[in-house]
Amino acid sequence: MRVSTPSISDSEMLRYRIMEFEDRYRKQVLAMACTLVSLVDLRDAYTGGHSSRVAGYVRSTAVRLGFRDAEVDSVVMAALLHDIGKIGVPDHVLLKRGSLTQKHPELGWMALKNIDDFKSISLIVLHHHERMDGGGYPGGLKGNEIPLGSRIIAVADSYDALTTDRPYRSARTRAQAIEELLSYEKSQFDSRVLAAFLDSMKK
Repeated sequence: MRVSTPSISDSEMLRYRIMEFEDRYRKQVLAMACTLVSLVDLRDAYTGGHSSRVAGYVRSTAVRLGFRDAEVDSVVMAALLHDIGKIGVPDHVLLKRGSLTQKHPELGWMALKNIDDFKSISLIVLHHHERMDGGGYPGGLKGNEIPLGSRIIAVADSYDALTTDRPYRSARTRAQAIEELLSYEKSQFDSRVLAAFLDSMKK
């Protein structure tokens, strides 16, 4: 019995439907991420818009580091979600400095790790408060043990925190923030990442 093969038009229609489905799926994932980010911003009025600003810095830095498009998208998504664990931190702790706030990377990792498309992103979120000298948290990772995406977010996150008013201090100027970042080069921040970030700030 002769089996007929799909016509070219049928094949093209199938490819179109697959592309349409993938596009819809990506939009749904992005919409979910944006919803989660908005929940974080609602929790902390002092840092509203923080995650979006960090994501912008991260995108520019990743491009300068030569990331491929898919890699840029992944680390930007991680930047958008890097503080998602703060949803699980009580208000009285969230609005001031304290050791309990150090739990938010782990809480964020726990929230994301079981979502198939967010598994790799969850590890970037988990380690974005590690330090190059091993003195960070939660894993005490050192140097290249820290995911590169986490190292990028660490710089962008710190810069935005420094240049934003907080309950316990006023915002630094751009020049003051950059000077402070440079003072922690190698001990806290990856030199190559910091250089790429600073280069992106000049553009």
